[in-house]
Amino acid sequence: MRVVIVGATGNAGTALLRRLRAEPDVEAIGIARRTPADSGPYADMEWHSVDIGREDSLDPLTRIFDGTDAVVNLAWQIQPSHDARRLYRTNVLGSRTVFRAALRAGVGTLVHASSVGVYAPGPKWAYVKETWLRTGVPESSYSRHKALVERMLDEIESDHPTLRVVRLRPGLIFQRDAGTEIGRYFAGPLVPARLLRFGWVPLLPANPGLRLQAVHADDVAEAYLRVLRADVRGAFNIAAGPVLDPAVLAKAFHGLPVPVPGFALEGAAALSWWLRLQPVDRGWVKLALKAPLMCCDRAVEELGWQPRMDAVAALHEVVAGLAERAGQAESPPLNAGGSQPGRLGGLLRGRLPGTGNPY
Repeated sequence: MRVVIVGATGNAGTALLRRLRAEPDVEAIGIARRTPADSGPYADMEWHSVDIGREDSLDPLTRIFDGTDAVVNLAWQIQPSHDARRLYRTNVLGSRTVFRAALRAGVGTLVHASSVGVYAPGPKWAYVKETWLRTGVPESSYSRHKALVERMLDEIESDHPTLRVVRLRPGLIFQRDAGTEIGRYFAGPLVPARLLRFGWVPLLPANPGLRLQAVHADDVAEAYLRVLRADVRGAFNIAAGPVLDPAVLAKAFHGLPVPVPGFALEGAAALSWWLRLQPVDRGWVKLALKAPLMCCDRAVEELGWQPRMDAVAALHEVVAGLAERAGQAESPPLNAGGSQPGRLGGLLRGRLPGTGNPY
């Protein structure tokens, strides 16, 4: 089976490459804007440098996809949050180009990395299935983009019934090697990450809406492999238990939950983002407060998928990675060194959080 992975050097892509190495009948081809060094999980495979957001990327993508059994689209930009045009260019227009290239090349299976962010606001004390309304959380550009891209897939499924289209909708994806990347995109260089090596956070914001789901990257990779091997279509929710709420986090990090109203969380995020002190805008807080909890029964029943690591262990792993500046030196997105935006070296060069292209 020949599989092309678009966005193969990021968090989920790196985990998927590790998993596919154990499958002797799978040939993985990687696509990234900046290709990685030929070592580690990226070694001994075919790589192509393509910026999917460019207007001229359709033809090279079509050539790469030619003769391919499946395309897995993992490409997505979280930053720079102060450049909405760039995010739309990559996330929405770039995804459209990937889909068009897959159709032109006659690919049999198209797998897309969606998210819990595609869902409309929903319950925090019950679980929604894949049929929940997919209008996103309007205040979040990430959520709006995920909903737009899934609507494209709806049209493709309707117009091309022989194409097998699958969407995975995971919660937060954690692994140790993504610690630096996640800190860079969601915390910024001003957070004293080294203090997290003690595994203690003295004060934790508590709000009834802060109930989130997470999953380890290796378990997400297993879900992608099972999708590639099974004759399934449609969407699959992917998350591990337990739900990460203030009580669970307080126990995990030996901290004290401090009640904070939602408007205060949103206001603090909006002001600090506007001042370029951190890279997360108000929309991310709104998404965290409004995104529903997902039922993963379909993945269990139709894919035989079960997470091997629970959400708390995955969170501990990524926090340790953040504190220890873990990453993958071969991958530009996961590289822990350098002076790119979102890193301390970048800040010293005037690259403020939420600005510049960290990819």
